[in-house]
Amino acid sequence: MMGWFVGLVLATFASTVLAHAQDQVAEPDGYRTDNYRAPVPATLAGARVLTTAEAEVIWRAKTAVFIDVLPRPPKPQNLPPGTIWRDQTRLNIPGSIWLPDTGYGKLAGATEDYLRRGLKRASGSNNAALLVIYCQENCWMSWNAAKRVLSYGYPNVAWYPEGTEGWDRADLPVSESQPEPRTDEERLSPR
Repeated sequence: MMGWFVGLVLATFASTVLAHAQDQVAEPDGYRTDNYRAPVPATLAGARVLTTAEAEVIWRAKTAVFIDVLPRPPKPQNLPPGTIWRDQTRLNIPGSIWLPDTGYGKLAGATEDYLRRGLKRASGSNNAALLVIYCQENCWMSWNAAKRVLSYGYPNVAWYPEGTEGWDRADLPVSESQPEPRTDEERLSPR
């Protein structure tokens, strides 16, 4: 019983520290283009910012499409012949659409097309569908992607800044995921 209480106190303290750190980060005018794993703002103009509890309610009600934008680690170039390469497993919120590499500050045209096509498929061509954008905690990739999705004319965007780390802390289910397929041209130039 005592362990549960200590866990609750630590989680509350961590949330308070995170909220305080986020209050000190201002929203930039444009996209973040470097140092992506850093404290993020508490807001995103035009988007709803979700806590883990709010994201869970939406997820359980199945009233939104969850979109994971965490980058996919590339296969190392110049591996010795015969080396076996296995992609790292990505565990994300069950039912999510994984559109990797779409949260960078600058995107190659092919990656931007990939994002637009992925959003269209995920939303069923319904621009009013609620889209919940996330990746990991303190990661600008999800902030950039959510801002970009808003710029495409999707008015119902929610940003979940705690991402899979916040989801995992709440002991919510995760599932193994594979990225949405890309064309051959897009695979050559992810950014």
